[in-house]
Amino acid sequence: MAELKTLKADLCVIGGGSGGLSAAAGAAMLGLKVVLFEKHEMGGDCLNHGCVPSKALLAAAKAAHAPLDAARFGVNAPAASIDWNGVKAHVRKTIETIAPVDSQARFEGLGCTVIREAARFEDKDTVVSGSVRVKARRIIVATGSQAFIPPIPGLADVPYLTNETIFSMPDFPQHLIVLGGGPIGLELAQAFGRLGAKVTVIEMDRALARADADHAALAVEAIRAEGAAILEGHKAARVSGVPGQITVHAESPGGEIAIQGSHLLVALGRRAVLSGLDLEKGRVDFTPNGITVSDTLRSKSNPRVWALGDAAGREQFTHVAGWHASVFIRRAFFKQGSKASSLPVPAVTYTSPEIAQIGLTEAEARAKFAGAVTTTAFPFHENDRAIAEGKTLGGAKLVLHKGKLVGASIAGDGAGDILQLVSLAMSNGMKLTALTNFISPYPTRAEVVKRAASAYFTPSVFGKPARTLVGLLQRIP
Repeated sequence: MAELKTLKADLCVIGGGSGGLSAAAGAAMLGLKVVLFEKHEMGGDCLNHGCVPSKALLAAAKAAHAPLDAARFGVNAPAASIDWNGVKAHVRKTIETIAPVDSQARFEGLGCTVIREAARFEDKDTVVSGSVRVKARRIIVATGSQAFIPPIPGLADVPYLTNETIFSMPDFPQHLIVLGGGPIGLELAQAFGRLGAKVTVIEMDRALARADADHAALAVEAIRAEGAAILEGHKAARVSGVPGQITVHAESPGGEIAIQGSHLLVALGRRAVLSGLDLEKGRVDFTPNGITVSDTLRSKSNPRVWALGDAAGREQFTHVAGWHASVFIRRAFFKQGSKASSLPVPAVTYTSPEIAQIGLTEAEARAKFAGAVTTTAFPFHENDRAIAEGKTLGGAKLVLHKGKLVGASIAGDGAGDILQLVSLAMSNGMKLTALTNFISPYPTRAEVVKRAASAYFTPSVFGKPARTLVGLLQRIP
């Protein structure tokens, strides 16, 4: 066996996804010596199998659905004809267009040494691969996550899809069975339904269980109205069948039913990718959820090691991984006091209608504070832009504890973009009045946030005490 080449680095990064790439780029631009390991595609899951291809697929599905909605505007459009190979080409082109930003060439241009091999710990400050040994002052584990495959009897014996395979499957599904009614499951269920597949979703809890209950129900009912079957309160008990003919037996309080479909998608959550890293040799403690870190993202057992993104066992979002990289750069190189939990985390489910939220839901706030929780809301059916576009489903809901903004949920077209008003306010400790004290251009959908915030103050601004005060002031010449 050839002797390994030894490198010394200020920073060694394991994983070329969002968190690892952001940290590597930041360190390299500060003039530090960086070694980056990535054993699969640069860009990680988000670019290649997650956020990017799923949103490209949803865009194709939206285009396919548009003719069905055109008649109410006085527009007669022919039904869409779906070319699955053409849809896949759109998905691939989207990935290829974004890929250069995450490419090996770009990072080598920044000064990083990029090793396209699997890496593992040799000891607490050494990482090795098939060709190199890296001694590093700091080591980042940013290996992301992968689809969780539960031990459902028979599942291992039938072909199934995950987010890593569904975007490139050769044949379009006639009947797609989806295990899991979370964001991934419902986004893909709606997309394939709009593209022409029969779809059945099996969810043991309520669909979109982490979202505001009222707003989640809007999305679920909208997807059902488009033809998908969403079976809440059903647990997949066993799976059987052969390629093209798969049966899922689902249990519920009402008994057991059998659903037969052509394809099966497993979308039951994700688990951190930690296998093969030899974390024990690196003296890095971990659980199945991720590396055991403090709120600084630093390993509690080996201070040389940091975990970012899904590997840190926290919220599994690309934007959180990017935030983690920022926390690392600030703490490790600028000695600032940033923490992973110092900002509220927004989340968006890109169904139609979109569901966007930040901070606590109404139910979470009431459970946490046991009182003194109020909500203020404004619906899209009273928003002029939404009325003009015929997209009036949903609205904005703000959650307050003793008058302080602690959460928000928005359901409707463009909810993820509209949420950023609230995200900015909460992240910067602004008072609720900040969401009323600006001029909102008319007509825009984002005005629902200002109207919801203004509604909170309506009783005090226009109530009896205010009317009495104005009456007295009118006596002043």
